[in-house]
Amino acid sequence: MASVQSYRPKQAAEMLGIGSATLWRWIKTRPDFPQPIRLSARCTVIPADKLIAWRDAQAGK
Repeated sequence: MASVQSYRPKQAAEMLGIGSATLWRWIKTRPDFPQPIRLSARCTVIPADKLIAWRDAQAGK
């Protein structure tokens, strides 16, 4: 099974255990939170490696 390269915003929120609104608020207000990448007008992703590294760093605090 291949590892995930990126998460759609809904998947990222589920992985972090938060809601979609909270995810977007964190993107806008937390400078250390991984920024999303727009692949097209209707497709936004967050790189999995950066999101997992951020989550692990938060768990260490």
